Amino acid sequence: MLFCTTVFALCSPFIADPGDSVQVKPFKISGYADVYYRHNFNNPKESPYNNLTSFTNSHNSFELGMISLKAEHSFGKVGLVADVGFGRRAEEFSYNDANTRFAIKQLFITYAPTDKIKITGGSWATHVGYESVDPYLNRNYSMSYMFSYGPFFHTGLKAEFTVSDKTVLMAGIANPTDLKSASHMPKTFIAQVATSTADDKIKAYFNYQGGKQQDSMRVQQGDVVLTFAPSSKISFSYNGTMQYRQERTETGWQNYHSWWGSALYANLDPVPWFGLTLRGEYFNDKKTVLGFGKDIVETTLSANFRKDNLTIIPEVRLDSSGSGAGIFADKSGNSKKSTVSGLLAAVYKF
Repeated sequence: MLFCTTVFALCSPFIADPGDSVQVKPFKISGYADVYYRHNFNNPKESPYNNLTSFTNSHNSFELGMISLKAEHSFGKVGLVADVGFGRRAEEFSYNDANTRFAIKQLFITYAPTDKIKITGGSWATHVGYESVDPYLNRNYSMSYMFSYGPFFHTGLKAEFTVSDKTVLMAGIANPTDLKSASHMPKTFIAQVATSTADDKIKAYFNYQGGKQQDSMRVQQGDVVLTFAPSSKISFSYNGTMQYRQERTETGWQNYHSWWGSALYANLDPVPWFGLTLRGEYFNDKKTVLGFGKDIVETTLSANFRKDNLTIIPEVRLDSSGSGAGIFADKSGNSKKSTVSGLLAAVYKF
């Protein structure tokens, strides 16, 4: 049904009749830049410096994150979004591409044949998970394990169906995870159900991706995001995800092995210029799908000091690994089960 609707929509005329009123929205440019300093109190000498998540792989160093520029334009039922980034964060985000210090983060075209249907083709940030590659959209500067090992983006074709004022369904077909080019490779099915209460105080997102990532590996991932904002000063968010992987050998497909995680975010904004966020995350890779072979607990406390377009983020983070040998290290290279990091970041959005 999805493909029939999509093909019909794409084959519809893109040029309005002479009598139609075409709305042209102004060309919009937005962007941001971010910098940070991180110190790990175990003083590790070698990479990854007791940092096993994305974008903050440094120690005792002032670092440039990314400068990002996003252009948006629409003409009637058709729209374009082009989002590019330059810097270390862009390089890690597009890790499968070559020369990615400059990266196309997003590039997609939209077409809305009706008020209830929107077709998108190109590359866009993933719907899976709670956090974002753009730091101004996160209250914690360092990233969760679930974000770091879940998908970053999808490249393909998707359709969004507005069921009601508060519910939207999405389904589509994309390249394997985080690949902008995938000739002769299998394709992945993606889907989302997004809904909320009438007052928008509770929102829920049920996310999915599944299919062959290559001829020898299948992936199935379910993900849920829940938000609750009882007031403008207090809010809570939850993200839970589980990914199954199955590999094919000479004797056939092996049993599924999985990793999963859960995170709770508590946000307090007593005044407009100041906020606090506490993130508690449990990450389980005991089946060594990702190479950890154990579970990890991380707790991150971040403050947000806001002045006009600038946000200053001081942060302290504790990471602890489960039973067995520790996965962190001290300055002598000895294994440690836990580690503490301090970070100071600045994000300017325009």
